[in-house]
Amino acid sequence: MDRRKFVHHTASGVLTATSLSQLGARGVTPAARYKAIAFDAFPIFDPRPIAALSESLFPGRGAELIAAWRTRQFEYQWLRALGGQYADFVRTTDDALVFAAKSLKLELSSATREQLVQAYTRLTAWPDVAPALEAFKRDGVRLALLSNMNPAMLTSNVANARLNGMFEHVLSTDSIKSYKPDPRAYQLGVDAFKLRREEILFVAFAGWDVAGAAWFGYPTVWLNRLGAPAESLGAKVVATVPGMEGVAALVRGPA
Repeated sequence: MDRRKFVHHTASGVLTATSLSQLGARGVTPAARYKAIAFDAFPIFDPRPIAALSESLFPGRGAELIAAWRTRQFEYQWLRALGGQYADFVRTTDDALVFAAKSLKLELSSATREQLVQAYTRLTAWPDVAPALEAFKRDGVRLALLSNMNPAMLTSNVANARLNGMFEHVLSTDSIKSYKPDPRAYQLGVDAFKLRREEILFVAFAGWDVAGAAWFGYPTVWLNRLGAPAESLGAKVVATVPGMEGVAALVRGPA
């Protein structure tokens, strides 16, 4: 992410925190349009430090490595799921990193490899997350994480981001030995909340996850923090928003 986008998104997080705080201070608790919200991991956890670490380890090549790594990371997950050869998020992330480094002819030591993979377990929250989650909980909206990360990664990141107690459910697709966009992955939210899918707002970070959740039948919002282009997959979403304030407006807005 370039500096202009970084400043924009950081500022958006501060504005969101302020507006939500003011809403609570006025004692306004409008009825929620949705009974629950299921978040993918990355609308909550900020992955930018991984990119920064990559650049520090491979000066001038970090962005290139991150792009190749991320693409292969999800390709490996989907290919393994389709082929009936499941491996969890840590394994697929590690394998994808090895391939990405080889494809770019970068020397990847075992220590550097471990450092980069472990960065996925030490993430912090985006600046606008904690105030928004607190406001949702005050309004009685139930919250969950629904992620392809394995349970240990989710537990570690929740603790590192100081979000313990915020989520009623922390759901990993590892429990079904598959990955989103497998419909069984999205069904985890329905089963955990014991609500109809129409009552659960799904908040996605990636365009492919937007499509998967919408195909499943969740009302889906794309929290497009990085300004990515929409995928051409024919999925209909409730809205595309740049930050958590947009999610809050959807939950509290008129039906």
